[in-house]
Amino acid sequence: MSKSKKQIGLIGAGAWGKNHLRNLHQLGVLNCVLETSAEIIKLRKSEYPDLEFVKTLENFLKKDEIKGVVIAAPAELHYELTKKALLAGKDVLVEKPLALNVKEGEELVNLAAENNRILMVGHILQYHSAVIKLKEMIDNGDLGRIRYIYSNRLNIGKLRTEENVLWSFAPHDISLIIMLMNGEGPSNVEAHGGSYLNNDIYDTTLTTLEFKNGVKGHVFVSWLHPFKEQKLVVVGSEKMVVFDDMSKEKLFIYPHKIKWEKGKIPVAKKEEFITLDLELKQPLEEELKHFIHCIDIRSNPKTDGHEGLTVLKVLEEAQNKLKN
Repeated sequence: MSKSKKQIGLIGAGAWGKNHLRNLHQLGVLNCVLETSAEIIKLRKSEYPDLEFVKTLENFLKKDEIKGVVIAAPAELHYELTKKALLAGKDVLVEKPLALNVKEGEELVNLAAENNRILMVGHILQYHSAVIKLKEMIDNGDLGRIRYIYSNRLNIGKLRTEENVLWSFAPHDISLIIMLMNGEGPSNVEAHGGSYLNNDIYDTTLTTLEFKNGVKGHVFVSWLHPFKEQKLVVVGSEKMVVFDDMSKEKLFIYPHKIKWEKGKIPVAKKEEFITLDLELKQPLEEELKHFIHCIDIRSNPKTDGHEGLTVLKVLEEAQNKLKN
């Protein structure tokens, strides 16, 4: 897609949508924005005086010059907005989660296929420079045999009442772990959690994943944590790697070794960690560039509807385990 052609429409310019807006505007591909909040429209117009705002979905989807739609609306609107955009002949990048249940997710994936439309889900970590490098290290065998993967996504921040912390935080890390496992979903999912502020709205959850190849892992998320932490740890037979998104260095390699003394006593031989010098790019910008490229050449996105559906199935199974 030529950058001179403003062929992308954005739905939602609020808390996260404003970041999409900024990047799309800088890329020179943003046609217009659909936003219903007068307050947000006023604020964004002061920031982007040249930007066109549309107030109704009908008028937004009628614009023939819009080829791709980025949806950054609340999660409960993802299914409806994505469906209408696909039926209107638009390619779609929808923020996570794809939908709020597997049935709706499957419908969207099938609808995109039937209409020859691109459907992409905003699993932004897969476009992170450090994650791309981590995947490369795993594929090259640098870590040895992968044994365990776990993540912590913790914060004291925006508390939501329309979705629990599982659906708000965990999709990032579930998507990331599945990608590191070559796209295969887990064979077993368990989940535990606690709701302390609102009944039935979980504030903390621990989801455990087990894969057919024997690798296990867990995802711990909480918005009732004294400080912000975003870490993913991959434990291999030869090395361990920490992806710390709150750190400047991002990737830390720990070449610890386990030695067996007298043939039966395991002893940890600790080594100093090393960091990798990475060329860090902005993940959201890379994600949007990928969406634009896929529209241009009609190729399947890295985080397509099927990938989003795999993550959605894990979320739904974890949610059911929480209820039980």
